[in-house]
Amino acid sequence: MTTPQERIAELTKGMLRKRLYAVISKGSGRTELIQSLLPEHLQYMIGLERAGILFASGPLGAGDGAAIGDGLTILNVDSLEHARTLAAIDPFVRSGARSFSVREWTLMEGRINVSLSFSSKSLEVG
Repeated sequence: MTTPQERIAELTKGMLRKRLYAVISKGSGRTELIQSLLPEHLQYMIGLERAGILFASGPLGAGDGAAIGDGLTILNVDSLEHARTLAAIDPFVRSGARSFSVREWTLMEGRINVSLSFSSKSLEVG
């Protein structure tokens, strides 16, 4: 009979264990400010994506205590300090439209399906 620790070790031995950083952004509720800064914010996020350090990003939906402008960004950088620096220069944060916190996150399991069709030059992510 195996112990719980041995079973956990067995189940997780092949997992990714990729260290990433989650930026949890809290909107100020100032809808007009959020909307006016959205193009600049999107341009900033696209720049991070092109630099290869943005893993995923997007707005959070309505829920308990949600505010306009809440969001989640996952960064693939080398340190918590680097993630904080990048979060602090987001146009939403610089303007006061958002505040943020950063937490280290270890990606263990999950799946992304990608379908590439050569004949139609199409790509589907699902």
